[in-house]
Amino acid sequence: MFTLEVSANSVESAINAQKGGANRIELCENLYVGGTTPSFGCIAETLNQLTIPVHVLIRPRPGDFVYSEMEFHQMLRDIEICKKMGAKGVVGGILKANGTLDKDRTQELIWAAKPLTFTFHRAFDIMPEPLKAFDEIIECGCNFLLTSGQKSKAIDGADLIRQLITIGGSKITLIAGGGINHNNILQLARLGITQFHMSGSEIVARYNTNHAGLSFTTDLLPENTIQVTNAETIASTMAKLKQYFNKK
Repeated sequence: MFTLEVSANSVESAINAQKGGANRIELCENLYVGGTTPSFGCIAETLNQLTIPVHVLIRPRPGDFVYSEMEFHQMLRDIEICKKMGAKGVVGGILKANGTLDKDRTQELIWAAKPLTFTFHRAFDIMPEPLKAFDEIIECGCNFLLTSGQKSKAIDGADLIRQLITIGGSKITLIAGGGINHNNILQLARLGITQFHMSGSEIVARYNTNHAGLSFTTDLLPENTIQVTNAETIASTMAKLKQYFNKK
């Protein structure tokens, strides 16, 4: 009836997501900068601990989605490792400097990933001419598209997401993601969306630090904290979704 995919930034977050009842994991690291490819150790241990499908983010660095040849080859190598380790899918995509789809290299990633599924990530949300871009993503052979409807939050881009669901039909599955939480997810469900993406995470302080103002990190995530998925948040979200869809 529905799928809740959790963006998990560590083995601990992935375990918490599964405990909460999530249907699928998008595994990454550095979620506070939009996510990057997790370490091989993180992938291996997550797959060892979980029974639900794990899709791995293939993003070599934060920032834009325009990649050099070295970065592109790094992405291909990461995909090969994901296949060997037993992931169910990968998440990625490449743009040109003008913001349009780098169709040739994205297609190479998709071919390299087979038989794993391929999700085109939220790079779509900054692409011009979204309907044309959507057609090209389908032509490349992507199985999923993760999108906020080209808005900061999926709830604000819901009209475009619904339009894409209609256009895509059975050719591609739309996943709504961006600013989704247990408080607003039913607003999207009531609009006919059935695939959801959220982190359900919180910033947790593990210890206090006060060493002459010394800091190794930015203000985005101080070094005495971690960002981790909360199992109870995922469980309460799943309960809301189940109650809503069971009534339909």
